[in-house]
Amino acid sequence: MKRIGQAILSIIICQFVGIIGSIFTVSSIPNWYANLNKASFNPPNWVFGPVWLTLYTLMGIAAFLIWEKRKTNKKVNFALQIFVIQLVVNSLWSIVFFGAHQIFLALVIILAMWLLILFTIIKFWPISRVAASLLTPYLLWVSIAISLNYFVFILNPPNSS
Repeated sequence: MKRIGQAILSIIICQFVGIIGSIFTVSSIPNWYANLNKASFNPPNWVFGPVWLTLYTLMGIAAFLIWEKRKTNKKVNFALQIFVIQLVVNSLWSIVFFGAHQIFLALVIILAMWLLILFTIIKFWPISRVAASLLTPYLLWVSIAISLNYFVFILNPPNSS
């Protein structure tokens, strides 16, 4: 029972990061974001919520699986530190893109986030292949998000407003 509670706590922590990001996102979608030129393959807005809910859940499970190995693997602390850093950068992207409307800076941040996710997967792999694999959809989604961010940057030059 204790194990289930710890897993749920890990998921809640990751979901909390999503909530922080959504505070900045929700208010910008009907106004600022709606008026941006976007890539032709940009998913409809309703897709993002369920995808991120799923990804944050997978992140929480992955972090829990790694945390469980803390007594038997000395690499856990460093792997979880990288995981936490990528979570902070994840939240920062929403604040910069949707909150500050800084599209280019957000592009730089999401590229750093992608590298941090990849680094997290690499550090998780020797500890738990399942945990590392659970982060793969996250890496793939952020790869798509990079291209969406890039097209928003290209299609909305800074001096066009």
